[in-house]
Amino acid sequence: MKKTISIIGGGPSSLILASFLNTEKFDITIYEKNKTAGRKFLVAGKGGFNLTHSEPISELIKRYTPQHFLKNSLLSFTNDDFRKWLNTIEIPTYIGSSKRIYPKEGIKPITVLNNILNHLKERGIIFKYEHTFMGWTPNNHTIINNIAVSSDYTVFSLGGGSWKITGSDGTWLETFQQKGIDTVPFKASNCAFKIDWNSDFIKKNEGNPLKNIAISCADKRQKGEVVITNFGIEGNAIYALSPQIRQQLKMQKKAIIFIDFKPTLSIESITAKIKKSGFKNTTQILKKELKINNSQIDLLKIHLSKEDYLNSEVLSNNIKKFPLEITDLGILNEAISTVGGIDLKAVDTHFQLHKIPNQYCIGEMLNWDAPTGGYLIQACASNGFLLAKHLNKID
Repeated sequence: MKKTISIIGGGPSSLILASFLNTEKFDITIYEKNKTAGRKFLVAGKGGFNLTHSEPISELIKRYTPQHFLKNSLLSFTNDDFRKWLNTIEIPTYIGSSKRIYPKEGIKPITVLNNILNHLKERGIIFKYEHTFMGWTPNNHTIINNIAVSSDYTVFSLGGGSWKITGSDGTWLETFQQKGIDTVPFKASNCAFKIDWNSDFIKKNEGNPLKNIAISCADKRQKGEVVITNFGIEGNAIYALSPQIRQQLKMQKKAIIFIDFKPTLSIESITAKIKKSGFKNTTQILKKELKINNSQIDLLKIHLSKEDYLNSEVLSNNIKKFPLEITDLGILNEAISTVGGIDLKAVDTHFQLHKIPNQYCIGEMLNWDAPTGGYLIQACASNGFLLAKHLNKID
């Protein structure tokens, strides 16, 4: 007789889990509180649907915080494995100029999702929509829509705390706390960061990008670009520094980042270009010799005294290491992802809850972090695969 698996939540980790579970051994049901599955999957596709990243797996693992928790998952189901699997369900992929991996041109996010859902239905996976997890009975059966559901194994894939419109609202956290399971409050990640801009500066520069820069915080450095907003800054060059920024905010109530406006040039070459320039006006030198844009020049001017702005050594130092103070995280619901959720110490190496045998947590509801660029979906997929591999081995 087959055993039963209830998967609660219809996000990427649960869909991949169901794709690799042995259907000759298990009857599998996915319970989703929305009318359809994978809504956050579709939101991720609005900004360019990067499914994973093409860098070598040894480098990819280093993108995660903490690395050790996800290492086994990522090695069990690598970015190459993910691409091969997508190809089997008629989702060919390609590597973009950013080294991110996308569906082949013309394949929309809804097509990717529908192919996955159709694949699951062909495997006999049952979907029950508008079914909401509400807690546990005294004997640890899950309660869904006020009805106790008894399963041999239960897998929670309830998502993080951002993008409430998709159903990933984090309201389940209190239910787990009441059960005595260790949790961590949700915090924004891959989000906007607040900067108290000079009023004149923001009037002139709101919405302007800072391109081809590198930003450092603590021991982490990230190349890319950001956009100046009335709230602060956001963009790929700052998203990857979320863990370091959050840590400084926690410890000091503020975080200091440093922008390198010209990451391809050394400080010596910048100083030499300034000193040897035929232009007499410093602003002209910056524009013509160093291709520094108006927003960067405005930043330098509000930070430096006139004397320092005209000093080639001081100016060069600030072009290479311009300080900005961050005072807060962006709004949780508007963040691309979140950290927090189930404390990693609350689960074992197979994601099983220590307090409730045969019940597991996977995906973004666990307290790990990753930058944008395909890393979030990859980790969720790898979580699902590793758990499927484990459950398939149980006698």
